[in-house]
Amino acid sequence: MPATLSHAVSGPRSADTPVVVLLGSLGSDRSMWDAQVRDLAGDHTVVAIDHRGHGGSEVVPGPCTIADLAGDVTALLDSLSIDRFHVVGLSLGGAVAQWLAVHEAPRVRSTALLCTAARFGEPAGWVERATAVREGGTAAVADAVIARWITSARAQADPELVTRLREMVLATPAEGYAAACDALSGWDNRADLGRITCPTLVLAGDEDPSTPPEVLEEIADGVPGSEFVTLSPAAHVPTVEIPERVTEQLRAHLTAAGQKESE
Repeated sequence: MPATLSHAVSGPRSADTPVVVLLGSLGSDRSMWDAQVRDLAGDHTVVAIDHRGHGGSEVVPGPCTIADLAGDVTALLDSLSIDRFHVVGLSLGGAVAQWLAVHEAPRVRSTALLCTAARFGEPAGWVERATAVREGGTAAVADAVIARWITSARAQADPELVTRLREMVLATPAEGYAAACDALSGWDNRADLGRITCPTLVLAGDEDPSTPPEVLEEIADGVPGSEFVTLSPAAHVPTVEIPERVTEQLRAHLTAAGQKESE
């Protein structure tokens, strides 16, 4: 059974208004997209979603897969009577976006993949993190996570942002976080990158220690006709570190994808 997902729908709703779905990172809630929602909702229907076990979404005990997380999203979109959509995903959300672009291709108008991977390293690391969080809560990993989310220079200059992001991680239910780690441990989309045929933007952060630019380049190299951009200065969550730059890239991507459809 799909999980019940907390979400927010912003912007106009009409038959000809393009829909943009926003999917965030491990340990985040949909507020990580606030800056992008404010801009894109002027002329898009924006659906910002909390993954299962994150934010206000239902916690489903036990391991899950990226396919399960994607199934949650499609069930929600079905309930909103949304058939076709652009999907934007960061990190964990980028894995879900890749799955949707491969397995729900007729529904996906374009995809933007931010600071994500076709495979997130060795599975053992995710199993260990899941165990640590199940035993000690998200407090066991919060400081290490935030150190990867924004650059050290931004962290020193903006302690209020660090506090806000840390509170976001701490508010994530331990089982929700751990189950998503389980999903990432089993994720490997490398063989299916060539099946992504929609217009695709791949965004990397130049100082991202979790998914450095070369990891995003692997995706861009595997997806035919994709566009690859490195943002600077940016670590793993540029939507909050350099929100204007991210929004600029997304808006250009969505405009180009719409134009390509109308050709």
